Amino acid sequence: MTKQATERRIKRSFTLTPGTIAFLAETRMARKISSDSEALDLLLLEARSEARRRQIDAAYKNYYDTASESDLAESEGWAEMAGPNVLESPEAGEGQQ
Repeated sequence: MTKQATERRIKRSFTLTPGTIAFLAETRMARKISSDSEALDLLLLEARSEARRRQIDAAYKNYYDTASESDLAESEGWAEMAGPNVLESPEAGEGQQ
């Protein structure tokens, strides 16, 4: 059972187009979800996550678009001090010696 299925639910009623109902049923079947409600909840969770990701991306873009040269130079300095391996996962370095 997924996390969505175990959380407390609030009953609501919505009017949806036939195309949306069909998409919801297709999603439910494709993902092997037990109910349309759970499928809808999952789709909305994904939409919220994507919206949050876009907000974070916009905040980063805004920072780099408005940061002063000295702020950018400082960030670059910290990145250089961290070294080239800072972006590698711990597993990437295993077995290499």
